[in-house]
Amino acid sequence: MIYSKTNFWIVVCLVLFLCGTYAFSQEPTAPSNVVAKDTPNDDGTSITVTWDAAPEDSGILGYVILRNTDEGEFEVIKAELNPDLSKYKDAEIEKGKAHAYIVRAVYDNETPVDSEQTAAVKATGQWFHTGKTPLFLAMLLFSSAIVWNLYHARSGKEVFIRRIPGLEAVEEAIGRATEMGRSILYVLGLGGVDNVATIASMTILGQVARRTADYETALRVPCNDPIVLNVVREMVKTSYLDVGRPDAYNEDDIFFLTNDQFAYAAGVDGMMIREKPAAVFLQGQFYAESLLMAETGNSIGAIQIAGTDSEHQLPFFIAACDYTLIGEELYAASAYLSREPMLLGSLKGQDWGKLLIFAAIILGVSLEFFGINWITTLLQTVS
Repeated sequence: MIYSKTNFWIVVCLVLFLCGTYAFSQEPTAPSNVVAKDTPNDDGTSITVTWDAAPEDSGILGYVILRNTDEGEFEVIKAELNPDLSKYKDAEIEKGKAHAYIVRAVYDNETPVDSEQTAAVKATGQWFHTGKTPLFLAMLLFSSAIVWNLYHARSGKEVFIRRIPGLEAVEEAIGRATEMGRSILYVLGLGGVDNVATIASMTILGQVARRTADYETALRVPCNDPIVLNVVREMVKTSYLDVGRPDAYNEDDIFFLTNDQFAYAAGVDGMMIREKPAAVFLQGQFYAESLLMAETGNSIGAIQIAGTDSEHQLPFFIAACDYTLIGEELYAASAYLSREPMLLGSLKGQDWGKLLIFAAIILGVSLEFFGINWITTLLQTVS
């Protein structure tokens, strides 16, 4: 019995010794299945290198990526102490040249082992990003809605646009100024010629100028930007020519005031106090000066029509002005006032696109409540 136990423990120790000897005698292995390929869906500026991940007990500390160009010398381009790494995207390649790679595994005993050299790869750009196919289909759908509504509007059919009180009051404001024999003051705000709100404001100004030319009403436009000044002069002059009243156009009524924010506000307020215009248009990009001008216009009893896409200034305009164009109403003003089929069709098509987006949001939220998240997954894959 004693001999049996002794023999058992001898066998156990021998097995443990042999296992330990085998484990320590294992040589570090090189990374396997190393492949370099052109990164898909890019502009030809990167190559992706992949290899098989090492087992957890392999003793690998991390990897070093080496690269050569056109069969030159290999150079280290990345050292990553991450044993779980199995992919590397090289975004610093030279276009039009072939690149080969070696992945070096670094073990805990500081023994580096290199993989085999990959085949040389050249990066090329792709014409179409397959990951953005849903975006492309959405763009086609949106464009189709605009084209259909343009065709519908140009065919002479009535295009319904919801009532916007601020734009309907334009005729009232111009008529009031004409009856009172007083001028109209049009303020474009502080935006430059590259500002969307300023561009929309200049378009509205063009429509207002047509009315003032018909009614022979003085139109005063103080500007704070020299480039905006020249563009506005040409737009107003063109509007007067279009209605056959070039003689009524006065270039001096469109003038540069100053490019300083509060000096500009003080100058506009001074004009309001001195000239007492019957109507004041505040259309464009505004900042802290918005309330100063709106309150002054309110104090002289002028009818005021304001409009901006700046959500921080809208409360001041709503409180101090008679009518306020909120956000996209400013962009829709040109189509609303001119009733041109091209503009109306474009506006209607954009509204259809927004309706589709809103419906997709509602559908996605509803499906999420029931644990169906394919819309969320689809949107996350679009990069």
